[in-house]
Amino acid sequence: MTYPPPSGGWHDPSADPTLPVSGQPIPAQPTGKDPYAPADPYAGAVPAQAGPVDPYAMAGYPGAAYPGYGQPVAKTNSMAIAALVLSLVGFASCITAPVGAILGHVAMKQIRQTGEGGEGMAKAAIIVGWILTGLLLLLLAFPVIMLAVMDASSNS
Repeated sequence: MTYPPPSGGWHDPSADPTLPVSGQPIPAQPTGKDPYAPADPYAGAVPAQAGPVDPYAMAGYPGAAYPGYGQPVAKTNSMAIAALVLSLVGFASCITAPVGAILGHVAMKQIRQTGEGGEGMAKAAIIVGWILTGLLLLLLAFPVIMLAVMDASSNS
């Protein structure tokens, strides 16, 4: 059903099916525009549309036909975990630090061969284990050096 055009020569564009629908958002629909953004010189321009615009359509790429699977998680090498634990326990008991460092080296070799995860733990176990072992050796050597120095000074 068509109505006669209103007086004044105004023509309703929504009544003409041959004209494309404007890309302007519906007034109740949020625009998503930042009110504090600088003025856009092309703000008044209307993009050319091939046909009617669905105001509820999402922008961007369409969703996948089926949900994707995550990347497979690499199994962490259990020897790397044990090496790190033993190296860290070396803070309290210095005996376990060299054992943790050696296990760290073995774990690194296994990780290279099998492709498992835990390389960072193995490296940390090696570093902490050897540092604590060095500190233990210095701690044990200090009294021996002091006794040798005292003995040498008392003989002169």
